[in-house]
Parts: sequence; C-alpha cells; structure tokens
Amino acid sequence: MSDQSPFQCSIITLFPDLFAGWLEYGGVARARAKGLVNVDLINPRQFGIGPHLQVDDYPFGGGAGMVMRPEPLFDAVEAIPLEQRGPVVLLTPRGRTFNQASAHELANGGRLTLIAGQYEGVDERVAEHLATDQLSIGDYVLSGGEPAAMVVVDAVVRLLPGAIDTESVREESFADGLLEYPQYTRPAVFRDWAVPDVLISGHHANVAKWRTDQARARTADVRPDLLNRSGRTSD
Repeated sequence: MSDQSPFQCSIITLFPDLFAGWLEYGGVARARAKGLVNVDLINPRQFGIGPHLQVDDYPFGGGAGMVMRPEPLFDAVEAIPLEQRGPVVLLTPRGRTFNQASAHELANGGRLTLIAGQYEGVDERVAEHLATDQLSIGDYVLSGGEPAAMVVVDAVVRLLPGAIDTESVREESFADGLLEYPQYTRPAVFRDWAVPDVLISGHHANVAKWRTDQARARTADVRPDLLNRSGRTSD
C-alpha cells in the first residue's frame, strides 16, 4: 500500500456495469491494488425523477432522441463530498481535446469527477453550471461517455507516482512532444528483418541519438501537427 493519499476519481454513469472488467484488469486495477486510486461509480438513476426514476426527456424545440435531465446529474455530483469532488469534467464531443498535457494536469489535482453523457447529450445547464471543464477524446461520436471516461482515467492514473515505472513515462509517446521511437526485442533477425545495428552496438550515445532522430522523423511523417505545435522542425 502507498503512504500517499489515493487519487479520488468519481464517474457519473448510467451503466456502471460496463466498468466491471476494466476495473479488474490492467493498469487501473494495479493502481487500485497499490492504494494509489479510488474509483467510485455513481449511477444518476438513483436520483431519477418520479416513480420510474426518469433521467431523460424529450428536447425542448423538438428533434430526435432524448436529452439527459439536469436534476439527476446535479444531485449525483452534489452527493460527492466537496473535498473529494475536484474538477467536474463533462465528456462531450464539443469539449477541448484531451491529450497528454491534459492528463498531467488532471493527475496533479488529486481528485476528479467525470460525467459520462448518454443519448443525444445532456441539458445545457449541466455544461454551464455544473461542469467545470469539458473534454473530448477525439473528433468522432460514441454511443455514450463511458469509453471516454475509461480513456481519461487510464491516461491519468498511469501518471500517478508509483503506478508504473518512471522511466517508462519519461520516454513514451508525447512525453517530449514527439511520438515514441521504434522498439525492438529478440530475436535480432526475424524473417530476414534485422534489428538496426546501432541498437546492438553498446554505444549509448549513438543509441540515444538514433532514438531522438527516429522519434522526430516518425512524428514528422505521422503527426506533423505535433512538431508545429511545439515549434520543432523535422530537420
């Protein structure tokens, strides 16, 4: 167990069962076992309206689909003690793009509440008066916010001290604004494809330079926007 206070993460979701397997395997599960993070799943349906615990309704002005009502979401978030709540993040396609910098920002906060939307979205008053931030994991639409919540929590938790090896975090993709360099392991030759000689040369300075050059070249080829954002060049 860790001596540090665990990171507190609360997820507001209509489908908590979707998280069952995810919480039992992989990086988040290992961090939970180490006492580094607590993950609480809160179903807003327990705060639903009327005898049927209604959580959605037709949109004013007409239109397809249903919209999540504000009352259950406000009640679900406000049931979390203020000292455990942290930023209240609405997961939505219209949010700012979640990236590694966002993950570091959230990991440093110690607490986090995520709202996983459903249907055609949530009442705008949730975005305006309950959420303190809005995040999107990419330019596409999902059936619900649960997969996005898993992405955000996984990216945040692996940055917590003790969650994974520090060196791994330092050298992986986006850590220095670049994609990660190519990785190889045994055998040194597989189907006539050989590992680059520099990696088995034992010359650490040359290996480091090769990795930097490869990371820069790969980023320029696949994600030139990262170079432009950081002011780097591919030369």
